[in-house]
Amino acid sequence: MPMITLTWHGHSCWSAAFDGYTLVIDPYGPDTVPGLAPLALTANEVLCSHEHSDHGYREAVKLLPGGPSPFKVTVLDSWHDGEEGALRGPNKIFVLEAGGLRIAHLGDLGCRPAAAQLAALKDLDALMVPVGGHYTIGPEEARDLCKILHPRVILPMHYTTDEYGYPVLARLTAFTELMDNVTYSKTNTIEIARETPAQTAVLTYLG
Repeated sequence: MPMITLTWHGHSCWSAAFDGYTLVIDPYGPDTVPGLAPLALTANEVLCSHEHSDHGYREAVKLLPGGPSPFKVTVLDSWHDGEEGALRGPNKIFVLEAGGLRIAHLGDLGCRPAAAQLAALKDLDALMVPVGGHYTIGPEEARDLCKILHPRVILPMHYTTDEYGYPVLARLTAFTELMDNVTYSKTNTIEIARETPAQTAVLTYLG
């Protein structure tokens, strides 16, 4: 059974593993996100949605040798704000495909995706979506986007809690209160397969 294992390292940083190959998305630098421990990860590849220090700290990842990537990676160019990048610049959306599964990481998306991008984000098995607002889309915008895209598993990121996150961001509960079928995991990992039930999955930051 094909399966992509997703691990949340806090903020917008995730690992995606398939068939022995691991890539890391949006590693943050030390002391860039309140409450989060410095990262020390290993992977075969690193992807960064943009070059801000809380998303583009490649030095946090030790690269391992490996064969060809099993992931097909599609990059969709977008904006970090609602003014075509005038405030915070560009942002990359990553669509990853492996083993017949499709997942997407929206980075620091700050605008509504264009029609062509929405079409490219259909039929997702999992969507990693920022929900905290201020620097990105907020809880209501994230909910509306999920209603359009209908991803099977919704994974909120880039929010604040009592323990971690930028104080200017919306709290996680501002998003989860808008969603149905919310699950809470005691771990930071979820396995995405065709059989994974539809849900909004909140993972636990483990440091």
